Amino acid sequence: MVVTVLAILETDFVPDKALSKLMNERLQRAAEELRDQHLAFLSDVGERNADVIIYISYNPKYKIRFRVVNDVPAKIEEQVIERCGLLGYLHWRTGVLNVVRNQGIASADDEPGA
Repeated sequence: MVVTVLAILETDFVPDKALSKLMNERLQRAAEELRDQHLAFLSDVGERNADVIIYISYNPKYKIRFRVVNDVPAKIEEQVIERCGLLGYLHWRTGVLNVVRNQGIASADDEPGA
């Protein structure tokens, strides 16, 4: 299984320029560490051509949030949720279908409190 972690640098809020640069660098590092260290075990799971795609971003309180954006077996998604939870990342839920799942309908609407 191929693990792809994408850092979404655009946020719903606009931090000042210096803070934005620091936050984006931190988010890129977090994405690389999540892929290369914390979820590396997934490369041995499932078929080689299968993918798990994870978005990470900041919420307005500067906490890292994550979501799996493609259809994967429930067991794989649960493992991602568990690992990210241990890292203190928040599960990023959306109110409507997200980018890759189901019919490919894109949405930027988050559920309250996500």
